[in-house]
Amino acid sequence: MSTHEVTEYGHWIGGQSVQSDARFTSYNPTTGEPWATFANGDRAAVAQAASAAKQAFEGKAWRALSPTRRGRLMMLWADAIKQNAQKIGQLETSQNGKLLNEMVLQARIVPDWLYYYAGLADKIEGRVIPVERSSVLNYTRREPLGIIGVIMPWNSPLFLTMMAVAPALAAGNCVVIKPSEVTSASIIEAVRLAEEVGFPPGVLNVVTGERATAEALIDHPDIAKISFTGGVEAGRSVGVRAAQRFAHVTLELGGKSANIVFDDADVEQAKAGLLAGIFAAAGQTCVAGSRAFVHRSLHDRVLNELAERARGIRIGNPLEAATQMGPVATQTQLEKNEYMVRRALEEGASVVHGGCRAEVPGLPGGYFYTPTILTDVKPHSFIAQNEVFGPVLSVIPFDDEEEVIALANGTGFGLAAGVWSLNIRRAHRVAHRLEAGTVWVNMYRAMTFNSPFGGYKASGIGRQNGIEAIDAYLQTKSVWCELSEEVQDPFVMRS
Repeated sequence: MSTHEVTEYGHWIGGQSVQSDARFTSYNPTTGEPWATFANGDRAAVAQAASAAKQAFEGKAWRALSPTRRGRLMMLWADAIKQNAQKIGQLETSQNGKLLNEMVLQARIVPDWLYYYAGLADKIEGRVIPVERSSVLNYTRREPLGIIGVIMPWNSPLFLTMMAVAPALAAGNCVVIKPSEVTSASIIEAVRLAEEVGFPPGVLNVVTGERATAEALIDHPDIAKISFTGGVEAGRSVGVRAAQRFAHVTLELGGKSANIVFDDADVEQAKAGLLAGIFAAAGQTCVAGSRAFVHRSLHDRVLNELAERARGIRIGNPLEAATQMGPVATQTQLEKNEYMVRRALEEGASVVHGGCRAEVPGLPGGYFYTPTILTDVKPHSFIAQNEVFGPVLSVIPFDDEEEVIALANGTGFGLAAGVWSLNIRRAHRVAHRLEAGTVWVNMYRAMTFNSPFGGYKASGIGRQNGIEAIDAYLQTKSVWCELSEEVQDPFVMRS
């Protein structure tokens, strides 16, 4: 039983909290204790949220506002989130166990997405088409899709949600959010802030729940598009389900990212990048550099030094400033880490460091797993081909450029990759040949609001961030107008 007060949350629909008899519990991964309960949404709750969004979209509440006015409201929301970044960060750490500093930093940079897309809101333009007949005016309009369903994971809840919500709002859409059942509180609190600064009720709605809630959202006929971030199998299910009624989708899915260290790399810089790429968020990021390919001439040295540094990582309470790695988010994820490492050992891998749960004094119920480094990992083994989503790094040697490109591209994923080399020609050459939506050179895990992000292959469909993202929330209408007063023969086709 929890020794702390358990907070109760309802859905947020049409500007008010909506309770439900059906509820589920969220557990603090640091202590293993319940800390909040949430309404468990059914099809009726989703229908209520979709109706509220539809009323806001079709009425004078949102679509009738000028794009400039919508943009100004988005900027006010950004200011409110920035002012509440500490509170939001603490909520997110309580939900998913990530370091408080990281969660507060994410809450502080989330406003940049709103500022950027707010500035684009009144720059969405159509164009005039120079058709053959001078008496005909043909022009295009860029119009919002309508109501967007946003389904998000637990690892960076507000940050990832805003990557979808900001361009959707700038394009003139209304939104229904289904956050992860693990991390719903911060999304509800952020949406409340939007309405405090003047967003009309119904523009932003939150329906909390589990898988059935997400399925109800995908199936609802008034939801024009689904933006989903999560695992590959769930993403495949979302895509198939949405396709049955021709709903648009953006899918940002998993990764098995390669972090490649060539023999001409700055080794100290590369080691720091390898460690940060996998252990900074306990491996709970879609771009985690979980496969380290190290040139054979450096392999043993880098492997041993990585293990030595991993031994020094301070595991503990993510609310404490001295902690360098917190727990994984759920008991299920903890058990998955154990299974993946156990299977890797059965397939011939060896543990250099870690490979087990971590005991943290004073937190016996926490979901802690040691930073783990594996060697002797076969490139086609299960752990080299599948996402762990935990602090597990496979270190694999290679001999030459052609070999490592084939190894790096040799998975079904293609989200991100890192290249460490002081030879700029090589760096660009390899970056161009890697099948990944993002390639970092002599750096890792950087992202910004104005640079597109998304995956190749099974890592997703579509792009988030940048100007490209707003196009994914718009549709084009072509308008034809006959300017001549002459009567035209209706049976003559004109092109």
